[in-house]
Amino acid sequence: MNITIRKAKLGDEKILAHIQTESWKSAFADIISAEDLERRTDITKVETMYENDLKSGYAEMSILEIGGNPHCIAAWRKARNPQFSDCAELICIHSLTENRGKGYGSMMMNHIIDEIKNIDYNSVVLWVFEKNTRARNFYEKYGFELTDNTQTVYDAVEVMYRKDFDVK
Repeated sequence: MNITIRKAKLGDEKILAHIQTESWKSAFADIISAEDLERRTDITKVETMYENDLKSGYAEMSILEIGGNPHCIAAWRKARNPQFSDCAELICIHSLTENRGKGYGSMMMNHIIDEIKNIDYNSVVLWVFEKNTRARNFYEKYGFELTDNTQTVYDAVEVMYRKDFDVK
């Protein structure tokens, strides 16, 4: 099976929106309210968001394809919080449920970490819902460490993780 990771481009907003909304539906149903989940998975609004993000260069976005079929997306950028301005921020990594647990998310994570290191960041941060234990275990597997930073989003607590790279 041919697996490729490519940079997302204008015209990919439908792919990005589909993967994100399907991932949210399966991963966050027990974490955020049904109303918030419904609002955040409105495919038209998410497509528009990605179209705007791609036009503006808001973040570096990648798509992992399995045999030409999109499966996983990821986005990162310079950290949005000025307190972490020297860090990159992993904004999202989402996969479709049918291929989870097969190593594709790991391929994407390795790709993103390499990209971030190549831009000369020494650290990367990310926010994850506190109750999203599956994702938290995934991040911890890659050496992300829980910080003391928290925030509330959609009436759910998010925790911040950080990974520092070895500086050579």
